[in-house]
Amino acid sequence: MSDIMAKNLVIVESPAKSKTIEKYLGSDFKVLSSKGHIRDLTTTGKYGLGVDVDNNFTPSYAFINGKKKLVDELKKEVKASNKVYLATDPDREGEAISWHLKEALGINEDDYERVLFHEITHDKVIDAFKEPRKIDYNLVKSQETRRILDRIIGFRLSKLMQSKTGGTSAGRVQSVALKLIVDREREIEAFVKEEYWTISALFNNFDAELFEYKKKKIEIKTEDEANDIISKLDKDYNLESIDEKVKNKKSKAPFITSTLQQDASTKLGFPAKKTMQIAQKLYEGIDIGTETVGLITYMRTDSIRLSDEFIGSGKHFIEEHFGKEYVGVQKKAKKTENVQDAHEAIRPTSVLRTPNSLKQYLSTDEFKLYSIIYYRALASIMADAKVNQTTVVFNNNDYLFKTTGQVLVFDGYLKVYKEYETSEDKILPEFSEKVYTANSVEKKQHFTNPPSRYTEAKLIQEMEKLGIGRPSTYATIISNIRDRGYVNVEDKKFIPTPVGFEVTDKLQEFFSDIINVEYTANMENDLDEIAEAKEDNIKVLTEFYNKFEPILAKAFGEMEKKPAVETGEKCPECGNPLVIRTGKFGEFTACSNYPNCKYVKKQEREVKEIIDCPICKKGKIVEKVTKKGKVFYGCNNYPECKVATWDIPNGEICPICGSLLVTRNNQICCGNRECNYVKEQ
Repeated sequence: MSDIMAKNLVIVESPAKSKTIEKYLGSDFKVLSSKGHIRDLTTTGKYGLGVDVDNNFTPSYAFINGKKKLVDELKKEVKASNKVYLATDPDREGEAISWHLKEALGINEDDYERVLFHEITHDKVIDAFKEPRKIDYNLVKSQETRRILDRIIGFRLSKLMQSKTGGTSAGRVQSVALKLIVDREREIEAFVKEEYWTISALFNNFDAELFEYKKKKIEIKTEDEANDIISKLDKDYNLESIDEKVKNKKSKAPFITSTLQQDASTKLGFPAKKTMQIAQKLYEGIDIGTETVGLITYMRTDSIRLSDEFIGSGKHFIEEHFGKEYVGVQKKAKKTENVQDAHEAIRPTSVLRTPNSLKQYLSTDEFKLYSIIYYRALASIMADAKVNQTTVVFNNNDYLFKTTGQVLVFDGYLKVYKEYETSEDKILPEFSEKVYTANSVEKKQHFTNPPSRYTEAKLIQEMEKLGIGRPSTYATIISNIRDRGYVNVEDKKFIPTPVGFEVTDKLQEFFSDIINVEYTANMENDLDEIAEAKEDNIKVLTEFYNKFEPILAKAFGEMEKKPAVETGEKCPECGNPLVIRTGKFGEFTACSNYPNCKYVKKQEREVKEIIDCPICKKGKIVEKVTKKGKVFYGCNNYPECKVATWDIPNGEICPICGSLLVTRNNQICCGNRECNYVKEQ
């Protein structure tokens, strides 16, 4: 960092965002990045929680590995500045990061302002500095309480699972999400399919299906019942009624975080994590030739509200390009439970920046995501589509058959959104006769289907509906249950593994009052109330801990331990059998006489050379193992070259931050997890 005097220092989270904002603010401002979080809870104290549970849950913080040097440099810049602006993301986590920066950098209360960027465009960034405020400590308390809860439950339950089961971790929301998947799988296993039949009359240019007999809905359970009905039918069918209605087909509201993740999954095939990484880039700024500008508003939001400014410009755009009849009424944002923070919906920062006008500046995946965000927001302020729906009923000896069809008579919002919705016309013939003769009657056998397994989109939808977790955490939750080996994914659907079943069952045996939907949703409400100064954070933590700790103590004492698998070898130190155990970083071989004997067998690994090191160009990237047995990848030219990553590198360098590119979750991305770069494939 430069030692040049800066009149005003602005600190943001992302390096990419800092360059864009500095261009907007001019020479009186210097914009630097914290590169995400700078501090986290330590792993010291009781149970290694980094939280003094006996002293009002006082947290203990330490700098994240590799951040001390950055913090020292930021301190110098703070001292050399007249004013500091903390401009981290506009949500609770961003508020907490601003507070950590203030505390760690020793910034006085009078020497800083907090500014919020809901979109990274020139005018909005300038406007943000006209409305600065101080850190909202209620938001900080809410986020800190969440972190403490997650640390206590995560550390304590994970330790329990490692000692009693084949699992490696558990979590406040993670374990509830896993339970949803396990419960669904058991519903499928217990499902007993039932037979049923349908009967259709086939005419020259339409079919009609039997649905009613003597004003009662008909249910056909067996083939004999179907044959009996068919035997009572004549060839001729009397026209009973024709019902024609024009129905309005309404557009959906603009995206919020969860609906964006769902639609990107079902319509674009993007995992939630990938969706959020791409959305982050679109928010932070893209070089579009004439400028670098944020293309969408902040992507972590629960609100469907659109600004009056966007609605006005959007309606003008619609009228100009499609006609006045295509202008609709904006969906009103209703205040509902669990809606956090006064953000807008996810929308383009300018309706004039159409996807096609930006296509040359975007990767394929960026273009796809920007397009669906753009057209969803635009469609939400367009007129309803209109469909002419026709239902025709025929009578055959009191057995009623019907056929339905629909014709799109006005496309409305589908003018821009038809690519993302299916709306097929089914055109029926003109019915001018009173009697119609069927060519044949067809019977078909069917069986009821079990409930479907959760896809990523359906799991997100269910979590949102139940009020567990936050949309911004869904991607991490799903990654965790996959990475821990608790679920497999087949045909894009989650199937719990034996370990997933085991961990869920053990948790439910002792923690059913805590690891459940209702308790988790109520905790989210408590966190919301802390943010609104309606609830005391210490009270919430105390009530939780007093409930949790006695159950945990009982579980450690009474939970039946899964017997360890013997390897057939003897311990070289005491002669007892060696067994396979599970730890934080997976399986390892150790003495069955633990804790009396603490022998752990060293894992002898063949040194695997992965690639030539692209950083120092002298060494090789090889597979290494930490003291605790976790595999990572680093240069064998250490300590001259200190490059290291948890994921397998592919030999390329990140164009944004210069770290190694790696393969993670079936995509190529930056090995530096604070960098959001994802390579287009």
